Amino acid sequence: MAELQTLRASHPLVSYEPAFAALGRDTGGDLTVEVEATGSSTDLRLDPEGPARGVAEAVLGAPLPVLPGTWTSTEDGEIAWLGPDEWLVTSRRARPHAGESTLRDLVAADGGAAVDVTGQRVALRLRGRLARELLAFGCALDLHPRAFPAGRCAQTLLGQAHVLLVALGHGDDYLIHVRCSFAGYLADWLLDAATELRPAPAL
Repeated sequence: MAELQTLRASHPLVSYEPAFAALGRDTGGDLTVEVEATGSSTDLRLDPEGPARGVAEAVLGAPLPVLPGTWTSTEDGEIAWLGPDEWLVTSRRARPHAGESTLRDLVAADGGAAVDVTGQRVALRLRGRLARELLAFGCALDLHPRAFPAGRCAQTLLGQAHVLLVALGHGDDYLIHVRCSFAGYLADWLLDAATELRPAPAL
């Protein structure tokens, strides 16, 4: 009888981790790229003026951001504004579908919807003194802290990949959400663009 094996999801960027680690070493920590652990992502749609908003906020433990291009922090993730009635809710610890099942029935009564999109995107964490300079090679946004401070997010192009860029914390600390089909392209683009920022080899 054939043995039954448990299937485990594999992160599409796990093979890039050694190259990302080498980049951090080569730049003395001035530029680090890390693959974010896969948790859950839920696309939330509801009327921000309706009663479902308060219900969703109570469940998430954080307010839904209503200003365009902003995000709020939850206990283990973020809620990013995608449109006037749409948010991306992420969790680093929750299992896929967990956010959807928690929110779906609660917001449906008010015409809202919650859809699990965990398999749609992956995330990279970009940090260090050179992070903003690297992003500037392929992103048209003004990323100066005065224009794109912590608490801001934007859907934009990085290279030729459509991403959701989230400004975290203080200084140059970013979360990049990219569709899985473009994840390998974006990883290659980041590593290639970073060659301009690596120190010249000693002669």
